[in-house]
Amino acid sequence: METDRIESREQLDQLAKEFRYIITDIMCRAGGGHIGGSLSLVEIIITLYFRILNLKPDNPRWEDRDRFILSKGHAGPTLYTALAYKGFFKKDVLLTLNANGTKLPSHVDQVITPGVDQTAGSLGQGLSCANGIALANKLQKRTNNVFCIVGDGESQEGQIWEAAMFAAQHKLDNLVVITDYNKMQIDAEVEKIVSLEPLVDKWRAFGWEVFEMNGHDWDEIYDTLNKAIAVKDRPSMIVAHTVKARGNECYENRIECHFINIPDEDERKRVIGGVCTDDNGEPFHFNWTEGKDA
Repeated sequence: METDRIESREQLDQLAKEFRYIITDIMCRAGGGHIGGSLSLVEIIITLYFRILNLKPDNPRWEDRDRFILSKGHAGPTLYTALAYKGFFKKDVLLTLNANGTKLPSHVDQVITPGVDQTAGSLGQGLSCANGIALANKLQKRTNNVFCIVGDGESQEGQIWEAAMFAAQHKLDNLVVITDYNKMQIDAEVEKIVSLEPLVDKWRAFGWEVFEMNGHDWDEIYDTLNKAIAVKDRPSMIVAHTVKARGNECYENRIECHFINIPDEDERKRVIGGVCTDDNGEPFHFNWTEGKDA
């Protein structure tokens, strides 16, 4: 599917099907991966990259581009798929996920991957980086925006809340942050580890404009992002209610989906077969030969 800016629901749905299959497939080929938090972000990242962000794939370091910081960097396969479809690199490069010498490591890396704006690894740091970029843009009187996605598990870390205070103090209204609130982390439900509730009230108390949305509804995502972009004199937080491993019946909404291991071909076939794409549970298949760029 060729993509630039996408508006139709049919095209968006088709793109989400392809993303979910590709993300699952490349992780299975790599022997494992963070499938849960990657699949929960599909609709949000598609909306950002194909309806919101101002970018130039032929000039990845264009100074006036919008910036996107994936603080939960283990969801890199979803970002990589978006970058491939936007033309930052060829689609078949996706097949090298986590391979020796790859440009697509497990956690995103701005040094080796075209289109990645910030390296991620240790959780909790991405929002601080986004703050720095947003403040620098303001000081330079640039009009571009900075978008950042944080996880709900990493929102238990103190650095997130230090960054929250900083952004409000400096009125970073060019900063839009999204919490992927799938309510699960590596060990258990977020609520059982360290509860974030009342999450919306917390962010409001820290001086942010706060929105909530269904993180899998195209219209809600697009409308909420535009409302957040329009906010003045304070940063915006969007609490996105999502489902971990959305769209793969083998792992959807299950704790063990945080990271999966694929030890053999039988398990690979099972997990690939779990990529359901319609109400009837019919699986989807992506033809990599046809999907390669010429």
